[in-house]
Amino acid sequence: MRFEPVIQFMKQVQGKVNSSIYTSLQGQSNPQHLALLRHLEKEMKVEESLSIPLDELNVVVFDLETTGFFPDQGDEIISIGAIKVKGGTVQHSETYYSLVRCDRVLSPEIKQLTEIKEEDLIRSSELSEVLVEFYDFVKGDVLVAHHANHEKKFLQHTNWKLFRSKFKHRIVDTSFLFKIAEPNVHLVKLEDYCDHCGIPVQERHHALGDAKLAAQLWSLYLKKIQALGCKTLQDVYERLSMRL
Repeated sequence: MRFEPVIQFMKQVQGKVNSSIYTSLQGQSNPQHLALLRHLEKEMKVEESLSIPLDELNVVVFDLETTGFFPDQGDEIISIGAIKVKGGTVQHSETYYSLVRCDRVLSPEIKQLTEIKEEDLIRSSELSEVLVEFYDFVKGDVLVAHHANHEKKFLQHTNWKLFRSKFKHRIVDTSFLFKIAEPNVHLVKLEDYCDHCGIPVQERHHALGDAKLAAQLWSLYLKKIQALGCKTLQDVYERLSMRL
């Protein structure tokens, strides 16, 4: 699979598109790539996500499993899992999951934690291909992750490394909702929030499993903050700014 259309799409989202490059892109012979690009562009032109009512907001809750915590020191993404939530309803049939090719030896801790083995990764797709598939799954939806700094850091690093493009997609942290709905509850781990809310913890440290758990939390806490008067993401950010 060739990735030029997606690279060009990312640049267009940033407002840095070169019209001559796009013209040459139109002359390429792969209609599937052109259709993907046009569809992604169309999705990104929808109403600004900050002002969409929360009960109409479509998000993709996702999780990354990685070899460590520091992409700038060589740590890599080894799996991506995601699930869609429309309004406050988890779409159990709309999921994405892929392992990512990795030639390095995994630490015993990572293998025990994720149950991923080196032989599984060697047979998997390259990260560039997996990211293209993931972005196609996401399209114009808002991204959500549990304590999202980890995911954001890796996507920023890999986008620049692979595509020479800055990652500027909006990622909403689940903790934003927690801080508004239950400001006196100070939990960190995903499983602790699930236990707190009575959500059974299954497939922990599996990218899709963790995404599903985070999606259930997102759906639950979305209802809680709406009951407190938050109607849009703009309201969420304004509430958070008042707490600083």
